[in-house]
Amino acid sequence: MVDAVGYEYDFAGIPVMADRSAREPTIFSFRGKGYSSPRGLSGGDSCPLHCDCPFQWPGTVYCDHGGHNTTPSGLPAHTHYLYLQGNRLKGLRRADFTNATELRWLVLDRNQITNELLETGVLASFTGLQKLLMNRNNLTSVPGPLPSGLHQLRLAYNQISEVPSDSLRGLVNLTLLLLQGNLLKTLGDGAMRDLKSLNLLDLSQNRFHEFPRRIPPSVQQLYLSNNSLSDLPADPFASFKDLRYLRLSHNNLSDETVPVAAYNLSSLVELDLAYNRFLGVPWVPQSLQYLYLEGNLIQAFNISSFCRMMSPVHFSRLRLLRLDGNKLRASDLPPNWMHCLRLVGHVYI
Repeated sequence: MVDAVGYEYDFAGIPVMADRSAREPTIFSFRGKGYSSPRGLSGGDSCPLHCDCPFQWPGTVYCDHGGHNTTPSGLPAHTHYLYLQGNRLKGLRRADFTNATELRWLVLDRNQITNELLETGVLASFTGLQKLLMNRNNLTSVPGPLPSGLHQLRLAYNQISEVPSDSLRGLVNLTLLLLQGNLLKTLGDGAMRDLKSLNLLDLSQNRFHEFPRRIPPSVQQLYLSNNSLSDLPADPFASFKDLRYLRLSHNNLSDETVPVAAYNLSSLVELDLAYNRFLGVPWVPQSLQYLYLEGNLIQAFNISSFCRMMSPVHFSRLRLLRLDGNKLRASDLPPNWMHCLRLVGHVYI
């Protein structure tokens, strides 16, 4: 049985899924892959100079790692998937895409693109665009306007310090937003107001000192590792409908600055609090399956953090617990800990 989904990794290290049944391309580059890539597209369209247009994926044009300073001329009219990563592009002009207006994916990772050299409206003109990858460029703010049908926006490892209030306007179909590795301190009021479908939001490796406000309640995966968070407001996650994966490692959070039941959300599957300043294990929901607390200052293990009561039906669903790099030893665990953590398969101390 052939897997219907293929994937490669973008230049932020995050997988990009491709639907084989929809004939979406499953590789990011022909270079070094050993594939044969005949020039020319079906239908008689020519292929731009120093690009690959494989017959295996009609509508796909690979112009990556070609030393291009500008968008290659002569893009075929029915180009749907355009790979331009690893070049020296500094901007985009609408005139470069006169024929190629039906783009679905645009991959621009590892270029030198700046906001100033993005022609106004050039991105919004791709009305069918679903995935936009601009990781590792020289952007200083989230570019906009953007096409309303966009599903994924990947802007990791730029120099972004602001999210303009209108840059994400109308993106009601956006499910993934990657902003890790930037210079953000706040999100700005109303910046994410229209993101009704957002599922994954990565704000890791930024400069947040306070928990960002007005994150869309639809988010199920929220990543805020490697910031400078020292406290959390009361009920910081109360507005989320189904938050499942929460990563807050490598911050300055502690018992004194975090409400005791802040993470007690029945929807949580994974909670990462590694490398903070906790002295004790915080309260977690019995439904939690993966808990990472390594590299803290934990000295005590309280069963009540996992089980407020124990019975044949009341016990923790935890499967993995990391407590290594703390001030605990295995002998510090209470004798009845397995009655609470009866499903756990791995405990690291």
